[in-house]
Amino acid sequence: MSGRQRASTSRRRFPVSPGLTFVGVAVIGSIVYGLYAITVRDASQIPLLASGAVVLSLAFGALAAYCLRTLLQAGAEGRGGRAILLALVGGGAAIAACGCLAGAIILFMLAGSV
Repeated sequence: MSGRQRASTSRRRFPVSPGLTFVGVAVIGSIVYGLYAITVRDASQIPLLASGAVVLSLAFGALAAYCLRTLLQAGAEGRGGRAILLALVGGGAAIAACGCLAGAIILFMLAGSV
């Protein structure tokens, strides 16, 4: 086997699952929706921001759950580096989900008082 063939066969490709694609589209879509809601300048801005924060919280929560499932698989297969990376990404997603949920609760309270 020549060096060129060995280099091409040693590359690993990470398959992208449909679930990860769905979660990625949901996160990006809800961020775009939140940016749109920021530009609205009328009485419906706060409820728009609150609903965007709820959807963003759900998307980040789904990403955290996906990372947890994949983390358990990577740990069972003995792939420690991937497991650590998934733990960091999943932990960040869980923190973001909790922050977005807290922001949504505050925004809903503000919308109710106006």
